Amino acid sequence: MIINSTELQNNFGKYLMLTAQEDIIITRNGTEIAKLTAIKEKPLEDNAQPDQVHENAPEYNYYGKKATYEEFLKLQRESDERYEYIDGEIYLLASPRTAHQIAITELLVIFHTFFQGSKCTPMVAPYDIELRRTPENINIVQPDIMVICDLEENLNEEDYYKGVPSLVVEVLSKSTRRKDLIKKLDLYMSCGVNEYWIVNPDNKEVTVYLFEDNNICNSTTFKNDEAAQSFIFEGLSAEISKIFRV
Repeated sequence: MIINSTELQNNFGKYLMLTAQEDIIITRNGTEIAKLTAIKEKPLEDNAQPDQVHENAPEYNYYGKKATYEEFLKLQRESDERYEYIDGEIYLLASPRTAHQIAITELLVIFHTFFQGSKCTPMVAPYDIELRRTPENINIVQPDIMVICDLEENLNEEDYYKGVPSLVVEVLSKSTRRKDLIKKLDLYMSCGVNEYWIVNPDNKEVTVYLFEDNNICNSTTFKNDEAAQSFIFEGLSAEISKIFRV
């Protein structure tokens, strides 16, 4: 991933975590000046214990282990639970909390009003979106909200959407934070999503990312009495005080 030095300064913690997935190249005035690289963990010796114990997060649980896409599809068919499949791992989606749902509802109303009469359609989870890093690397996610502008031309015979949303929204919880800020940000950026809204009920902020050429082209964080603004849809905005009214 390539980012400029200003983006790194503004979001250092996020990119520090992203180094676990790939190297981060930093540029200044268009010139590469540095690289962030993760230090590989040493393997544990026999009978040794890891330094840290990580609790399973109840709201966005890791289902168990790496799985093939076929294994994921089998689980999805046989279970009433909701799952996502990201880079070969299965994640169980549990019921969200009240602030999470209020933020989604408020944004969906704003989006529905804005896009009424246009070719773009706001959709809400649960709704499977298939994203491919490569023809073999298939991912299935359920964004909280997505704006789809090519719905009719990308519906298959079974009435499933097979395109890429123009805009995606994820509302953070304490247990989904790492997935939404790292794994899903990288997935959306790499697979053709144009804009990504990260909604944080804890600090009542919305960060909007603009993606171009598989990189972060621009980003802005909105809070307090501001209104979150879209980069790609002129006039689309959402008042922070309305999104976080509890």
